[in-house]
Amino acid sequence: MVKDMTSGNPTRLLLSFAIPMLIGNIFQQLYSMVDSIVIGQGIGVEALAAVGATFSLDWAILGFCIGLSEGFAILIAQKFGAGDYNGLKKAFTTSFYLTAIVAVIVTIISQLLSMPILKILNTPADIIDNSNLYISIIFGGIIITMFYNFLSATLRALGDSRTPLIALLIACSINIVLDILFVMKFNMGIAGAAYATLIAQASSCLFCILAIRKIDFLHIAKKDWKFEKEFVKNLLILGLPMALQNSIISIGAMVLQYVVNGYGALYVAAYTAAIKISGIIEQPGATFGFAMATYAGQNLGAVKFDRIRLGLKKCIKLSMGFCIGIMAIIFLFGETFIGLIVSQEEVEVIAIAHKYLHITVSMLCVLNLLFIYRSALQGFGNTVIPMISGGLELAARITLAAFLPKFLGFTGIAIAEVFAWLSADLLLIPSYYRTIHRLENKSYSELQQIEI
Repeated sequence: MVKDMTSGNPTRLLLSFAIPMLIGNIFQQLYSMVDSIVIGQGIGVEALAAVGATFSLDWAILGFCIGLSEGFAILIAQKFGAGDYNGLKKAFTTSFYLTAIVAVIVTIISQLLSMPILKILNTPADIIDNSNLYISIIFGGIIITMFYNFLSATLRALGDSRTPLIALLIACSINIVLDILFVMKFNMGIAGAAYATLIAQASSCLFCILAIRKIDFLHIAKKDWKFEKEFVKNLLILGLPMALQNSIISIGAMVLQYVVNGYGALYVAAYTAAIKISGIIEQPGATFGFAMATYAGQNLGAVKFDRIRLGLKKCIKLSMGFCIGIMAIIFLFGETFIGLIVSQEEVEVIAIAHKYLHITVSMLCVLNLLFIYRSALQGFGNTVIPMISGGLELAARITLAAFLPKFLGFTGIAIAEVFAWLSADLLLIPSYYRTIHRLENKSYSELQQIEI
């Protein structure tokens, strides 16, 4: 359901937008979580390590695709907030073209480079072939992934977080059934888990297409499909920095993966288990960030800066509340959650993963602030500062990952991750306040003409 966020109670709006999206994001994480459980329990630790070794490479490509879609959605949110439905339709169709073009290019590049990059990442020889098999299948479905992210980002830009939730519930159900069927019954190994994920994503993509076709003001006429350079330029200005931001951050993740791979398959499995759980516990912060991006984008279009300031304060309070609850749960039940992914007999793997989680979850509030302030800037159309913040994250991860493990062992990897978040916050928070101060008291037409 489309939602105008330019009027009404900010707390209620942010919550009503964020909660369905939070549930959806958690179910999205369950895609990989179910894969890990089925693989770890059904095939073994080496197979789990093989899938885990692809995490950073997968995120490098997936993060680029997601960033591009989120960037395109900024213009859609701004046009919707301004009531410019003709511009909204042009932004949508041009985004559709660009998504298709980029999907083809990225698919070709990823298929050619997956094995060389796995070798560069020092992937253990006993798992590298299975790692390449898994990631090659996943990358073969990039066009599905890109269009799902584009369509769901469009719906969220219009204030609809409910439809993407339903799509993910359907997809997750399909994924669980197919995982068990392909891996456990048909003995397809990790390839079966990869195929299950792609089929599930295709179902969610189809559901979003059907939902968008029902939106009255998004009925596309033939003239709306005309390719206009101005819209291409505006969308790429918004989308490419966000895509590159995610790719830059993913390079840092690759560095961490390289260091972890040097410890052997046991540590790779532990790191994989911890990362899967981290993917879920980070979702409240990420979700409120998405909510803030849509909220800021729509209210920028309506030139309502007081609402943006108030909304940010409410968003931080809500996020911190979730953060405290998550910290308590992980400190009490972290080992139990890890035991769902790997066999309870793998005592050393559980202990290593649990220690990593303890360190990172203790600083979860720092990550939540990163999500919210970065997303607010992106909602303004300022995608350059967030990209630079990604560079700071990269520098911190590489620097600390190069030295800390020498003195602290595997613990140094977790500390490097936390300090990467902090370095980004030091840029994003003051940049948000400088940006909103500059934008206040300007009309919408003036905002389109200035460089944020």
